Amino acid sequence: MSTLSVPLTARLEEYIDGLVRCGKATNKADAVRRALLRQAEEDAIMDILQSKKEIKEGKVVYGNLRTIIKKIS
Repeated sequence: MSTLSVPLTARLEEYIDGLVRCGKATNKADAVRRALLRQAEEDAIMDILQSKKEIKEGKVVYGNLRTIIKKIS
């Protein structure tokens, strides 16, 4: 596991300290890891929702993948 040094505003540091104090994170690093994992999950959900929207809008391609690649290349 690598280490990353990130400057934080006083407000963010207070928030992280609060997460540790109330037991939502075991330490500051855990709080930041949890936040990053949550962001990754939210990004994945947004990608899925965007895909569903595109399907409804008819922005879907069907067929043989090799044939489709040849058409768009």
